Amino acid sequence: MISWAVTFLIIAIIAAVLGFTGIAGAATQIAWIAFVVGIIMAIFFFITGRRPPPS
Repeated sequence: MISWAVTFLIIAIIAAVLGFTGIAGAATQIAWIAFVVGIIMAIFFFITGRRPPPS
């Protein structure tokens, strides 16, 4: 998820430089959502941890 956030952030920066403000705004919002979801998932998986399968 974090890699998707970085990808959309780069797209937003390029679009903003070229003057496509609508695309830049949308890509920024998608990047923010992907970043937040990635952080929440990382915290969840860190807390739960990996457990061996039951025997």
